[in-house]
Amino acid sequence: MISFQHVSKSFDGGRDFAVRDVTFSVAPKAFVVLVGDSGSGKTTLLKMINRLIEPDQGAVSVAGEPVQSVAAFSLRRRIGYVFQGIGLFPHMSVAENIGITPLLLGWPKPEIAARAAELIDLVELPRSYLTRMPSELSGGQQQRVGVARALAARPSIMLMDEPFGALDPVTRDTLGSEYRRLHESMELTTVMVTHDVMEAVILGDRIIVVRQGEIVADGEPNELLVEHPDAGVRALMDMPRRQAERVRILMQERTQRE
Repeated sequence: MISFQHVSKSFDGGRDFAVRDVTFSVAPKAFVVLVGDSGSGKTTLLKMINRLIEPDQGAVSVAGEPVQSVAAFSLRRRIGYVFQGIGLFPHMSVAENIGITPLLLGWPKPEIAARAAELIDLVELPRSYLTRMPSELSGGQQQRVGVARALAARPSIMLMDEPFGALDPVTRDTLGSEYRRLHESMELTTVMVTHDVMEAVILGDRIIVVRQGEIVADGEPNELLVEHPDAGVRALMDMPRRQAERVRILMQERTQRE
C-alpha cells in the first residue's frame, strides 16, 4: 500500500540528513508505528507519504503509484491525516469540520450530512454535538472530531502524527483503543508516529525504530521486546517492561504497608 525506495531528505542542502536512504513498505490493512527520539526523522517520513514534505532522492509510492505523479491536493484528499494539534477550523461547526473534504470533493449536501452523522456515532459523540463549535468541546472530544474528519472521505490510508500526545493519560488510552477498533473494522492502513513506546507496543502490528534518519529496527512488537542486537533499540524497547516493573514494586510496597 505504501512504499519507500532509497528515500533521502535534507533541509540544509545535504549537510545534515533528516532521512537517509530509507527503504521499507507497508502492507494493506497494517498498523505500523514509527518511534524514535525527537528529530530522528519519523515525522519527515510520515509527511512524505502525503507530500507535505518532498524527498530529495528516492521514490515514495501509494497503492503502486508514485506520489509525485499525483497532484498534492488530490493525494491528500485520499489520505486521512490526524495530528497532535487537532487543527479543527474554529469558525466551522463540528458537522462542517467533518464534512470539509467531502465538500471539496463535490459530494451532495445530503450525503455529507449523512456521513457526518455516521461518523459522529462512530467516534462515540452525541449527534447534538454536530451543531457545536470546536471551542465548546474538550480536547479529547476535539480529537475525536479530528479522527472523524480524517475518515470522512472514506480513505484507505490514515496517517497519524502524535495524535493523542496532548491528551491526559486516561483519554489518550481510551482514544488509542477506540482508534485501533476503527482501524480493524474499517480495514484501514495506518502509519502512526509516536514517542511513547508503550503506545506503539499496544496499538501497532509492527514497529519501525528510526534514529538519525535511518531505520535501525523493524519488526513485530513481541519480536523487538524480546531481544535486538542494537543496544539503543534494546533500551528503548525495555521501557514498557521497566515501567511495568516500577508499578509492580510500588503496588507491592503499598500492600506491605497496609
